[in-house]
Amino acid sequence: MNVDAIFSALGRFSVRFRWTMLLTWIVGAMAASALLPSLSSVTQSDNTKFLPASAPVEKATMLAKPFGTSDLLPIPLIAARQNGPLTSADSAALTSLQVKLKANPRVVRIIDLGQSVTGQSGQAGQGSEFVVLVHQLGGDPNASLDLVNGLRKVIHQTPRPAALQVHLAGSIAVQVDQQKANGNQGNQLQLYVPLLIIVLLVLIFRSLTLALVTLVPAVLSVAISGPLVAEAAQHGLKVSPIAQFLLIVLVLGAGTDYGLFLVFRVREQLRLAGHDGGPGSSVWADLRRPREPARQAIITSITRVGESITFSAATVIATVLTLLLASFPFYADLGVPFAIAIGVTLLAALTLLPALLSVRLSLLGVKRTLFQRMFGRPKLLPWDIQGSSKAGFWGTISGRIVRHPVPTLLAGLVFFGGLAIGVTGYKAAGFGGNTAAPAGTDSAAGQALLTKYFPQASSNPTSLIFKFDTPVWDNPDVLGTGTSALKATPLFTQVTGPLNPVGFTLTPAQYAGLHGALGPAQKLPLTAPTGGRIPPQAYQLYRATANYVSADGKTIQFSVGLAAGDPGHTRAMNAIPSVRTETARVATAMHAADSGVAGEAPALYDISTVSNNDLKRIIPVAILVIGLLLAIVLRSLVAPLYLIVSVGISYLAALGLAALIFINLGGAGGLVFFLPFLMFIFLLALGEDYNILVMTRIREEAHKMPLREAVSRALAVTGTTVTSAGLVLAGSFLVLTVVAGGSGGEQVRDIGLALALGILMDTFLVRTLLVPSTVVLLGRWNWWPSKLTIDEPDVQAGPPPSRAQQADPVG
Repeated sequence: MNVDAIFSALGRFSVRFRWTMLLTWIVGAMAASALLPSLSSVTQSDNTKFLPASAPVEKATMLAKPFGTSDLLPIPLIAARQNGPLTSADSAALTSLQVKLKANPRVVRIIDLGQSVTGQSGQAGQGSEFVVLVHQLGGDPNASLDLVNGLRKVIHQTPRPAALQVHLAGSIAVQVDQQKANGNQGNQLQLYVPLLIIVLLVLIFRSLTLALVTLVPAVLSVAISGPLVAEAAQHGLKVSPIAQFLLIVLVLGAGTDYGLFLVFRVREQLRLAGHDGGPGSSVWADLRRPREPARQAIITSITRVGESITFSAATVIATVLTLLLASFPFYADLGVPFAIAIGVTLLAALTLLPALLSVRLSLLGVKRTLFQRMFGRPKLLPWDIQGSSKAGFWGTISGRIVRHPVPTLLAGLVFFGGLAIGVTGYKAAGFGGNTAAPAGTDSAAGQALLTKYFPQASSNPTSLIFKFDTPVWDNPDVLGTGTSALKATPLFTQVTGPLNPVGFTLTPAQYAGLHGALGPAQKLPLTAPTGGRIPPQAYQLYRATANYVSADGKTIQFSVGLAAGDPGHTRAMNAIPSVRTETARVATAMHAADSGVAGEAPALYDISTVSNNDLKRIIPVAILVIGLLLAIVLRSLVAPLYLIVSVGISYLAALGLAALIFINLGGAGGLVFFLPFLMFIFLLALGEDYNILVMTRIREEAHKMPLREAVSRALAVTGTTVTSAGLVLAGSFLVLTVVAGGSGGEQVRDIGLALALGILMDTFLVRTLLVPSTVVLLGRWNWWPSKLTIDEPDVQAGPPPSRAQQADPVG
């Protein structure tokens, strides 16, 4: 089967039926948007949903099921009267408010955590705490905003005594107020990333229309692949918000790369044919008609680079599909969405982009672009040497590499090897951010009331769960044993449980007595019945224990604050092994049948552990698959070996550099746990795109000239393409770094900057320096076991080789 013939036929079809092809893609994008669900509507924001069932935190979550809060998001609601105790009118207003809040379709239930003890900690007044439990919000950036605004509207419209304050608290309310204060970062990214790509492409091409033509296939690919993935999610596929954003970046980056591969080759074909727009060029005359030369350049280009683009996409698809082997479903579920997205992107690059280039040629004719009208005919940039007689930047570099391959290779290995040593300093970190409520906001007022009236409470607690064989009210001493043991450990700053649900402490005997007099706490009404023997404060205190003792009395939980700090940060995550050990020790002392630790910190710890284990298993498989594809496209068993090594060196060096910058120099506690995964995807998978482009061009040129000359020319004509593609992708992550910089997103900034640095190193050094020097040193062994001979001289490739060169075709 002649591969070139297939891509040639595809190119001719796309060029000939360019308007039909363009209309087909536009209609397809509109249909996908109208008929299929949006990607944001099916994402799940809780990463713990993606943990395997064997994870310890999942076990703890199962133990906590009797409390009915495992699958829901909590939003604390604080009500307080600061000039005295809560009145009966206050209680009636809060009862009415609960009924109205439950009318919100996202609200599942409301838990009454009880009232604070009057005069507690010397504070005047009294507070009451509720937790509004809601369904998962998904990945829609406006979901939390709409929910919190809706709850606050109900609070504002519900009549209540003037002295009764009611506010929302907790992380969700804080995030909404931060979003209002700092703007929606997601919307900024969606605006600035495409804008940056357009600016870079205009600078690269010196043509706005050509920049738009290159980007449009990637944009339409996002518009189509997103709904396709969402439709798959309707049938069981789990999609996280970060998968949604990564998909957009991956498609825009890969789509732009494939566009650059083709557009640069088209421009080269035109220039080699004498159509460079300079004096004596006939391209303008050809475009007046317009006739075949320009369109033939598109067909020839897709014939030459179609295989490179296809195998580049196949490499990415194969790499992401290896994620299906991950035990961490968060990673495993990324494989199919990314594969679908890259498949659509490949199809757009091979069909829509040639059609758009042909349409552009037809529409422009001899008319100059706005840029050309302002600044004249385009001139070659210093590094843009394709088809020109000047050496150019990459022509000079390539000449030095082929003359000095050994020093180039050794210098590169020493440099990248030194950076790779930094990997030994890598430490996994959590994903904490700025959790302080903006001053003057509703959430700030709620946090202040929470701290004042419920100092033992936490808006983001870690839960310790204990399961018994018999109800704890039959043997209440275990509650005292557990409470004392947990308070004695330095791991916790505060311990709230069955004996001190709202601050005031019950004795085990008092708890058992209240249970005998009142029955299960879950069934008690908000207000104590008149004429009862139990004092109102004791009644409210016991009623609050319902949140810490299950209805059957066999499961209890304690909410603790971690001495290591915010559960979303690295120190807290790293403290989890000690917390679990201490919890197991206390469980033994209480004679509990089982125990577990639930919350954000243990979830992050388990995610980090599973993530690291999966990477150790996935990377070898991915490398094997990539090696097989490289062997097929390059017809060699030797070249894939050093190309894979170059990718590995690039990946380790970039990760080591990130560890040096952020941990050793920046003083960070570690790198966010999924950064190695992101770098694996974007450096290992996408890096092979550039390897394939460079190596297939070297092989193509080696059919026309000796190997050293082939390497020099291939690097000269692909250097601009590779570095331009790298600049576009790195620039996208730099935008993420800048946009996240103003709102406490330290970890987000680390991710953006680390990926940008890694991509720049990969494109400017590894692909353009290390790989070519290795090719020169290996000579004929690059293509083993196949043989490469020089074909008939190609007038477009330069003068024919000398007789001596023909005698040694592989250099």
